[in-house]
Amino acid sequence: MKLHPPAVFERLDLIEWQLCRRLAGYNVHPPWLALLRLSSKLGDWPLWVGLILAQPLLQPADSGQRMAQYTATALVAIGLYRVLKTRLCRERPFITFTGIIHCSEPARDRYSFPSGHTMHAVLFCVLTAAHVPWLLPGLVPAAVLIAVSRVGLGLHYISDVAAGALLGLGFGLASLYLAG
Repeated sequence: MKLHPPAVFERLDLIEWQLCRRLAGYNVHPPWLALLRLSSKLGDWPLWVGLILAQPLLQPADSGQRMAQYTATALVAIGLYRVLKTRLCRERPFITFTGIIHCSEPARDRYSFPSGHTMHAVLFCVLTAAHVPWLLPGLVPAAVLIAVSRVGLGLHYISDVAAGALLGLGFGLASLYLAG
């Protein structure tokens, strides 16, 4: 069942669109655009699948348990994310506002709220912080770039990214609690 976007999204859209347009305006610089595109692609799945598959090297004693935990957490997060996204129906910035430069990055779907890329980036940072914290100096900057790329490419509003980050934090903490 599809709902019309809540009125709060309409107000947020108007507040956020100028900042989104300004951030997307930096895309005229080819190195910056290339970095955003690479970051976004890494956040699609390769970085997270790589982290899951690397568990035997990172934590030999608990690798099977960690692989199962990370995979199950990501799948549950995807399930809730899909429900939210298809029920809340917030259009992506480049669809709503013609002044936002969309730099031809394909969107996986039509709607923007919440950011699944950011959700997974934060979720995996939380899990990594608990199990292999020495990876965080490399993973946190990657997660930040993934979040910035979603706004910079005109695919998300800042509030989409913030909501995705909060969801990721919640899923990561819940996973750690349940795995106890």
